Amino acid sequence: MPSFKSLLKVSVLVSFYFLACAPRVSRKTFVEIGIASYYGSEFKGKKTASGERFDPNKLTAAHPTLPFNTYVRVTNLENGRSVIVRINDRGPFKKKRIIDVSNRAAEILDMVGKGTAKVKVEVVAWP
Repeated sequence: MPSFKSLLKVSVLVSFYFLACAPRVSRKTFVEIGIASYYGSEFKGKKTASGERFDPNKLTAAHPTLPFNTYVRVTNLENGRSVIVRINDRGPFKKKRIIDVSNRAAEILDMVGKGTAKVKVEVVAWP
């Protein structure tokens, strides 16, 4: 049977491991307002700029400059709905657009019918 000291050591090591893997919340702020669009099922399975396969049902997004694995809150300024997505791709590649969200995120934001929406993008956790 393991001793109390060895169990304590393992507990501390496991705690440090999970803390090291958690997204970092920073005092550095990033807020952007502009037009969002979304990319849907036609891109399913294609590689994103981060190397992972695109899944339209996941809460992910493309941004031109934010680091991969940054978590952002996207708020539809037309209806107040918001969603938190993880940056895993680059884009959008149309002028005046600031973010492309996945199909699932677009559904939550209620922007699928229109295709675009005026949004606010705020970083909630840096990688």
